[in-house]
Amino acid sequence: MSDIAVFDGHNDTLLRLYGPASRRELSFLVRQDEGHNDLPRAVEGHFAGGFYAVFVPSPSRPGAFTALEVKFTESGYEVPMEGAIDPNYALHAAFAMTAGLLQLEHDSAGRVRVVRAKADLDICLREDVHAMVLHFEGAEPIDADLNALHTFFRVGLRSLGIVWSRPNIFGHGVPFTFPHSPDAGPGLTPAGHALVKACNELGVQIDLSHLTEKGFWDVSRLSNAPLVATHSAMFELCPSPRNLTDKQLDAIRDSGGIVGINFHVGFLHEKGSLDPNAPLSEIVRHIEYAVGRMGIDHVGFGSDFDGATVPRELGDVSGWPRLIAALRARGFDDAALRKLARENWARVIHATWKD
Repeated sequence: MSDIAVFDGHNDTLLRLYGPASRRELSFLVRQDEGHNDLPRAVEGHFAGGFYAVFVPSPSRPGAFTALEVKFTESGYEVPMEGAIDPNYALHAAFAMTAGLLQLEHDSAGRVRVVRAKADLDICLREDVHAMVLHFEGAEPIDADLNALHTFFRVGLRSLGIVWSRPNIFGHGVPFTFPHSPDAGPGLTPAGHALVKACNELGVQIDLSHLTEKGFWDVSRLSNAPLVATHSAMFELCPSPRNLTDKQLDAIRDSGGIVGINFHVGFLHEKGSLDPNAPLSEIVRHIEYAVGRMGIDHVGFGSDFDGATVPRELGDVSGWPRLIAALRARGFDDAALRKLARENWARVIHATWKD
């Protein structure tokens, strides 16, 4: 098995631990019997850290994708699009999850570090300290005047998804309906244009996952940073609106950016199957396609652990070596595996953050 350390583009562990409906006795620092991620399992799987998402669920739906209402059709499935959520509720939830992250760092006795600067990331990867980058999955906690953006930046926010799969004041998300094109709604609003500019000025990474295709191209025109999709897969292999077309992949490559490959089974299988018995080869298939289209320097992992149904064969973060072994069996050498596992993410972070 491999000891290659992994830096991941996306997980929803903060929601599981600190969200409005969570059980507060759960601790990231001790091994759990549920969920995908905690520190003991991370150590076992050589999971070095990644982007830890603050995702604000609907008040009526405490979980992430796996709690959505899914209606199956002859060709796939339909999921009702959520409406916009109350910004005061969103701000309260974001404060709770961010405070939980900071408390976790405090309680870890140096085993976990909230990464706020490029040097922090380098130290964590070198010294085996678990690196946590604060990421917002959807900008609902951010006000139109962007006061909250600047406040959370001072706390440690370094990556921001403009939308989740619902509308907000900045833009519109794609539905989960399958099959469906990512061209599924309007682009960014004027407030969204201002948000992109402010993120560029601060050095906050902008995440394109969940954004409509029109919104994607708006960011592509407006942003001066590498284009990033933290947890998406390949539309040509699975026609989900959450996946990226070849044209989008080309734009990300040409910007010097990266796609973190999502492990959710419904975004991998060609027919959108939600069967958790999907083999690891489904993930490998999307990685190989992305590398073939974009080159090895522009692909990474974006697991969506704790927010999606991942193949049982992978299991949880302790299963990272199984994926590395599957990729090695397909001909990826150690140099390529290190790029996929962490070096590509580190490069894009260094190119995007100011400090």
